[in-house]
Amino acid sequence: MRIPGVFFLKRRHQRRGEDGYSLLEVLIVLTIIALVAALVGPRLMSQLDRSKVTAARVQIRALSSSLETMRVDIGRYPTNQEGLDLLVHPSAPRGDGDGWQGPYLDSDVPVDPWGGAYVYQAPRDEGARPRIVSLGADGREGGTGLAADVAFGDAQ
Repeated sequence: MRIPGVFFLKRRHQRRGEDGYSLLEVLIVLTIIALVAALVGPRLMSQLDRSKVTAARVQIRALSSSLETMRVDIGRYPTNQEGLDLLVHPSAPRGDGDGWQGPYLDSDVPVDPWGGAYVYQAPRDEGARPRIVSLGADGREGGTGLAADVAFGDAQ
């Protein structure tokens, strides 16, 4: 009588010296992985930075849209002192007749994709729009490339 697994066990013992991978094979695979990571990694990181710029633009447009809705309700944009916080919290207790119908955002005012606060600048002239700025990756005014400011609204 034959047991099906016995043939397999005998054959495995005959190939015992061939089991596993050699050190050379492992080193070749590790070298290939390192080369792929060195070539693809920087491209992925630059794509991540570009996606943060796009996310900042989308958030700024959403904030601008919320400001427009609030302006229709209260008849003005927030002052520099009130800033974007007026989208979430009224400047005075409700019931004073100012028309605030907020909150105009689902949650608190978001931070930009780099973790900084958006800068709000009230319009200087009647009929102008406010300016909303993300200071970019460097967190400072100005900058070039991916560190450039992302802004929306009328120039000040």
